[in-house]
Amino acid sequence: MPQAPTLPPPSPRPAGAATALEGIRVVDFTHFIAGPLATMFLADMGAEVIKIEKTGRGDDFRGFGPQASGMGPPFVWCNRNKKSIAIDLTKPEGQQIARDLASTADVVVENFSTGVMERFGLGYEALAAINPRLVYCAVSAYGRSGPYAGRLGFDPIAQAESGFMSLTGFADRDPVRSGPSIMDNSTAMMACNTVLGALMARERLGQGQYCEVSLFDTAVQMTGFHAMHYLMTGSVPERFGNSSKDSAPTDVFHAADGPIYITCANDRTFQRLARDVLDRPDLAEHPDFAEIRTRAANKDKLADIIRPLLAAQPRAELLARMLKAGVPAGEVRSLDEVYASGEILERNRATAIPASAGGTVPNIAPPFQFHGTPVADPVAAPVLGQHTVEVLESLGYSGERISEFAAAGIVQKAK
Repeated sequence: MPQAPTLPPPSPRPAGAATALEGIRVVDFTHFIAGPLATMFLADMGAEVIKIEKTGRGDDFRGFGPQASGMGPPFVWCNRNKKSIAIDLTKPEGQQIARDLASTADVVVENFSTGVMERFGLGYEALAAINPRLVYCAVSAYGRSGPYAGRLGFDPIAQAESGFMSLTGFADRDPVRSGPSIMDNSTAMMACNTVLGALMARERLGQGQYCEVSLFDTAVQMTGFHAMHYLMTGSVPERFGNSSKDSAPTDVFHAADGPIYITCANDRTFQRLARDVLDRPDLAEHPDFAEIRTRAANKDKLADIIRPLLAAQPRAELLARMLKAGVPAGEVRSLDEVYASGEILERNRATAIPASAGGTVPNIAPPFQFHGTPVADPVAAPVLGQHTVEVLESLGYSGERISEFAAAGIVQKAK
């Protein structure tokens, strides 16, 4: 059986340092990935994020395996630094609790199907009436308007329908989806940026607003300049695998003991590769390879020449020479190699933090750092309803009333 790696504890943030979003309250009605990841980034910046979950099972991602401390890896991954309150939003009392929370919030983020929040009395118009400064961000598959507003969608479908998948894989095979949920991740970043922009606008204008982010729109953006190439020329790009139709050599190559990826995006880097790494200055001057356009047109011919030269050298030695020469290249790594690398270990990017239910869970540090307002110390994803009592008491509900709610199934406390 494989063994999970042993991880160190995180380095604590400086005592007394402020966070970037200190004092900002986010009410989080999201589930799955895109919404929860967006609100986790806000929590990492110091916002108080209150995750509203359904009673009973909570966020469906809690049940994904393998389980650690009663939670699956996807849930642990995108719900750090949050508080959990379990409410039955189908009941009027639960809806009133949610409205009470929203009245105290700076931000509401939701990713229900179109119309669900309105049916609960929690749409933007209803909440803005009681909290005009509210920033309300709706995350959806296809947006809240248009022909697909009511349609369900997930990451791989967005990859397929946006054209992104048509650009991924090899030309002689079916299109391939990205392995990780790249559109969920990208949509989360878009949603986080959208909320931050709306908060900045509120500081200037004194008014909240309604914002939207969708998987499909994000996926269209993620097709990159290939979409612009089509719009400017009418030519539909073909899949090009690990290589590039615009530069060469750009591809996976094999050293003597493992694969590497090389990108020579201009003539200067290719000349350094040819002269300083491969000891083949003749390639730098060859009419088929000297300039980027002819080199890209002859990329297969070039690859046939350099593959045996690269395969004759150990990977570490080869990459050291490329680093010294200024040629962009790196190992093609598996996850176990990634989490044993100096980039991870020396920068403390993967740690172990106390789990809410005891023991520890792994933690992957957020991909941003603030030196003036350091990110919040990581706190593991909460157990379902862990903060129900705390949050309701902050709204003025008495212990007796909270117990009545729990007995009626309107809220759920942590077990």
